[in-house]
Amino acid sequence: MTTLTSSHFEIKPSTQTLGAQILGLDLSKALSHDCIEALMRALGTHGVLSFPKQTLSARELATFSARFGELEINVANNYQEPGIPEVMILSNMLDNGKPLGIADAGQDWHTDMSYSKMIAFANVLYGIKIPFRDGVSLGNTVFCNMHQAYEELPKPLKEKINGATATHDFSKFWDKMRMEKGSPRPPLSPAQKLAKPPVSHPLTMLHPITKKRVLYANPGYAMSIDGMQAQESQEILDRLFEHQLQKHLQYKHHWQEGDVLMWDNFGTIHNAVADYLPHEHRFIKRCQVMATRFFNDDGSPKTFPPAWAA
Repeated sequence: MTTLTSSHFEIKPSTQTLGAQILGLDLSKALSHDCIEALMRALGTHGVLSFPKQTLSARELATFSARFGELEINVANNYQEPGIPEVMILSNMLDNGKPLGIADAGQDWHTDMSYSKMIAFANVLYGIKIPFRDGVSLGNTVFCNMHQAYEELPKPLKEKINGATATHDFSKFWDKMRMEKGSPRPPLSPAQKLAKPPVSHPLTMLHPITKKRVLYANPGYAMSIDGMQAQESQEILDRLFEHQLQKHLQYKHHWQEGDVLMWDNFGTIHNAVADYLPHEHRFIKRCQVMATRFFNDDGSPKTFPPAWAA
């Protein structure tokens, strides 16, 4: 596939359904408004962007991420960069027996923050230490293309789910990690469940950058289709989940140390592959960009600059 060039950087698309490398940018430097807008368009088009060979402080990571929208501060207040709570640590490393970060974050198919009234737009991860075995990276991140997943749905199923909403519940993913994945996470307390009540979102949405429809459902948090009998709801969700995880819709990012990886949570779902052992160390810093740039507090869409759909 041909490498495309902008005035600020090069976009080198993958040969797969998602993904592009962004070459020629130093993310520790201030980027122009035009550069950020061009990256926004590239993110909508390619779904996953990787910026290789970066050297960033936690503050520089947060500054770059905040150019795309309001950053989440996790309510748990654990594993955050000292003085910069917008930066979370994802790691299986220990310091005197104490975990340095969240060890099992994202280790199944999901979309970040779909359980929240204000959903997430993008994740920005900075790989500082990546495990390797026999020269091959471990703990890679796999994505599925929700633009293509929607396009390939049978027309009757599209008509069935367009306009429908589904309930998403934080507890679903948390409990699955504990019961099926052997996670050391404790059970959610009543207060934690109260702080993260179930929410409803459309099963399909018009992507605010591409202006194309995407499938907004994921096995991690989507529980049921609202207003539908339980059996029919489960049958349709199972069908959607099986459809969206097909191999030809998948793209795997093979991590290298120094990578910054950014993805669009509207147009993708993802899974962090847990194929590394405790002594194979992984240390990543993460920012999460909320969708406040695109949606009002009540979930209604804002007016989007037409240039993003170019």
